[in-house]
Amino acid sequence: MDSLPLHLCTLHTSATIINRSHAFFHSMALLALLYYRASSFYLYATAPSHLLTWLLVFASELFLSFLWLLSQAYQWRPVTRTVFPETFPEDRELGAIDVFICTADPKKEPPVKVMNTVLSAMALDYPPEKVVVYLSDDGGSSLTLNAIREAWRFARLWIPFCKAYGIRTRCPEAYFSKEEEEDDQFVEEREKIKRNYELFKERVVGACGKDEVEQGVGIAGHNHPPLIEVIRDDNTVNEDSSAGHPNIPLLVYVSREKRPSHPHHFKAGALNTLLRVSGIISNAPHVLVLDCDFFCNDPSSARQAMCFHLDSKISCSLAFVQFPQKFHNFSMNDIYDGRLRSVFEMKCPGMDGHQGPMLSGTCFYIKRAALYGNVGEVKDPLQLKQYFGPSNGLIKSLGQSYPCKVIEDGSFSTRLQQETQFLASCSYEEHTKWGEEIGFLYNSVLEDYFTGFILHCKGWNSIYYSPPRPAFLGTATSNLNDTLVQGRRWYCGLLQVTFSRFCPPIYGLLRMSFLESMCYAHLALNPFSSFCLWCLATIPQLCLLNGIPIYPKASDSWFVIFSFVFFSSLLKHLKDVHSTGGSVQTWWNEERIWMMKSITSHFYGSLDGILKSVGMGEASFTPTNKAIQDDQVKLYQMGIFDFRTSTVLLAPLVTLVIFNMISLVGGVGRVMVAGCCDKLLGQIFLSFFIVAVNYPVIEGMILRRDKGRIPPSVALLSLALSMLFLISGSMVLMS
Repeated sequence: MDSLPLHLCTLHTSATIINRSHAFFHSMALLALLYYRASSFYLYATAPSHLLTWLLVFASELFLSFLWLLSQAYQWRPVTRTVFPETFPEDRELGAIDVFICTADPKKEPPVKVMNTVLSAMALDYPPEKVVVYLSDDGGSSLTLNAIREAWRFARLWIPFCKAYGIRTRCPEAYFSKEEEEDDQFVEEREKIKRNYELFKERVVGACGKDEVEQGVGIAGHNHPPLIEVIRDDNTVNEDSSAGHPNIPLLVYVSREKRPSHPHHFKAGALNTLLRVSGIISNAPHVLVLDCDFFCNDPSSARQAMCFHLDSKISCSLAFVQFPQKFHNFSMNDIYDGRLRSVFEMKCPGMDGHQGPMLSGTCFYIKRAALYGNVGEVKDPLQLKQYFGPSNGLIKSLGQSYPCKVIEDGSFSTRLQQETQFLASCSYEEHTKWGEEIGFLYNSVLEDYFTGFILHCKGWNSIYYSPPRPAFLGTATSNLNDTLVQGRRWYCGLLQVTFSRFCPPIYGLLRMSFLESMCYAHLALNPFSSFCLWCLATIPQLCLLNGIPIYPKASDSWFVIFSFVFFSSLLKHLKDVHSTGGSVQTWWNEERIWMMKSITSHFYGSLDGILKSVGMGEASFTPTNKAIQDDQVKLYQMGIFDFRTSTVLLAPLVTLVIFNMISLVGGVGRVMVAGCCDKLLGQIFLSFFIVAVNYPVIEGMILRRDKGRIPPSVALLSLALSMLFLISGSMVLMS
């Protein structure tokens, strides 16, 4: 009799039929639309200015149509997966796991929040001797080091409590923030642990309140020596002290060396340092990567991931298991689309039906062998050092299985201490293949997307698993500034890969499945859509004010084609939102924030990527602020936009809305006077739609008086820019 399966993959049959049917009819309409544009060339060829508007609009529609075609790969074969961890082998057969958690700035990433993530990872439902938790502190802050020592002390109480009473929510902050009914003995024990947790927080917050935050943390973040410490009772490093606790995973603090004269490659550099340091300490075959604000919400996530990694039928080609990013702080009226619904509920399940989802930065279990690549099988030590660097300990670990000696006897010798500091030095990667062929890849601030893409090109597969209970919960962006800053970084990172020799539409085409390559091509080319949207949000409106029709007459049968394409896209989006549990309000919010981000952060991110590709800019990585600000959270929970962001990001959005308001009023006035509604109805409706979607911007300019409103100076600047564009554009059209 065959053994029971560890997992099951199910195709969404009904969704597949609907998606493919919609793709057929929508593509026919797009072909008709493009045929109309090409055949109407002679109508605009008489005047150069009119021809220019036709070319820009046609090019935008053509590119967006091609981008839509690529996006259909996500819709072609969506799947879901189910796991059966109860069919697991005994614990001794489970693969060991190293947990990597990254933090960089104690001001933006409060140590208490970071330590909650650390504690939840240490409390995973997994054999403790097979889990080692590493915290990378790129800020080199003594605040974080003090906090992790305090976390270790509290863990000795917290982890036994969780395991003794079967606690599922093993993040202390999340657990104590909810009320639960227990028997008297359990309540007494819970209150005892809660008091110890409050003392733990007081010690961590008290240290953060000292002058140390203001003095030197920002400077040390870019200039400090390496520091590796195995956290234990006496907080010392010597050969005689114990490195752990029999029922608690090993906890290691890692602060790599950073010097202004050496590139540090942002998060990818920190992760590669953790790979090297962990290689000679624990060398687990599997690695869980977490952002510092994502705590383990389900302690069984490791066992769930092992249902895939230990399946002999798929294990040899499986690189990583990606869990969705779920968030605990988003409101039901999620105005900033902090849930990233389209990514984790549409794109990832769609890619899972092909070769697997992209790597998304956090919440994934990845094989160490996949990150080492084929060079991990090379036997010549000299050749290995050309790839991995000069560390003999690291080279030796390549052929060594878990567990390493340090965990068996609990020692952390002076020699090993020196070796780990050497591996964490800023010059170690010089003349090696780290970041090029080994580890997390450099040359893009989106190291996750780039690394996942190359893994798929090398023939590796991936799995997307979204369990009923979220495995991890993080903090979603709850203000406009963080949303735009995050989007700008993402789109810059995408274009850094697109303009490299690894351009996904070309490099990936012959190295992965065709539909998978379409998905990556869509991601790679999507940043250019911001330029197209700028054209479609300004040129038809400018022509409207000057009485120049861009779309067919309302009485023309071709107008039906344009209307079908427009409403077909909206209704398909509405259907996708509804199928994933969203409402009409969710759909409307996503339409709005998509438009806002496209013309601001995505536009600037695309410009950044283009400038960096020609050597006119430097890569930058600005972490979003995880520190909670009460006034911003209050506005977010009320569904009110907080427009406190830079003028550079805000002015283009306000300018575009004002310009569409002017074109709408001017277009309606022209129709009422001249009676040309039949010719200009399409352009009037387009302006109305943009104004309606962006009503919160109008409200922020005119009606609001709170701190989150649009500053009058930005509104006046945007009005001036709108009038300048209107006057100069009209002069060009009338020439």
